[in-house]
Amino acid sequence: MSEQSTDLREAVRRRYASAAVKVTEGGTACCGTDPVEVDENFGSALYAADERDALPAGAVAASLGCGNPTAVAELREGERVLDLGSGGGIDVLLSARRVGPAGKVYGLDMTEEMLALALANAAKAGARNVEFLKGTIEAIPLPANTIDVVISNCVINLSIDKPAVFAETFRVLKPGGRIGVSDVVADDTLTAEQRAERGDHVGCIAGALSLTEYRAGLEAAGFTDIEITPTHPVADGMHSAIVRATKPTTAGPDTATASATDHSCCGVTSCCTPAEQATDPSVTVSEAKSAAGCACQN
Repeated sequence: MSEQSTDLREAVRRRYASAAVKVTEGGTACCGTDPVEVDENFGSALYAADERDALPAGAVAASLGCGNPTAVAELREGERVLDLGSGGGIDVLLSARRVGPAGKVYGLDMTEEMLALALANAAKAGARNVEFLKGTIEAIPLPANTIDVVISNCVINLSIDKPAVFAETFRVLKPGGRIGVSDVVADDTLTAEQRAERGDHVGCIAGALSLTEYRAGLEAAGFTDIEITPTHPVADGMHSAIVRATKPTTAGPDTATASATDHSCCGVTSCCTPAEQATDPSVTVSEAKSAAGCACQN
């Protein structure tokens, strides 16, 4: 990772850690938790009042997204959902209610302070079908082919390696799985320099892909049925958008390539590394290797 990329990731981490601390400290005040300061294009105002009212104040106050992915992901009872960059947990908790006790929702975040806040909010909400994971969206700590739906709220644009995010999202989704995310996208006419003039990276502007770049990134990862629908402007030539796409039910050339670059073999992801996991969560790594006749690290 380059020094510039490391600096950008740390700037993002600091911003969200600071937001979590602000909400946590505000929660001790007599009048409840104050929201993190964002403009009208971001934050909890993008959720319906009845959704906000049903959640802990800390989850609502920590909302920094540019949309409401749970409203467009068409979540169903019993599904397994992953929220990339789950923050204070607002979308995890809303998703948990939609998938019900038979479902499961994972929240992934790299910021310790946000994870602590999310765990506190889940406890207050009494949500038992949720789990929060520490990690980056470029290296998702879940086995392949285990998730029905991936959601995210204005986080992918913050990534320093978006092709890795798309590839990892594709990997963890089951065949036929889908994504329903809110993100910031730029008009195709805007250069990277012009996007930077409209806002910084941590403000979800400078790092945004153009509409064509976003579609191309999803296609390169293997996704089909791609829809990118702008919803409201967030800056001149920049928009919040709903992004939908599907992982094909049958493996094609793209999925074979993705599998090869993902270093999976013998029914195991990250084969021959300390991070290896069985692609089938119901079996152990040793069982998967034995079934495939693979001796590596057995």
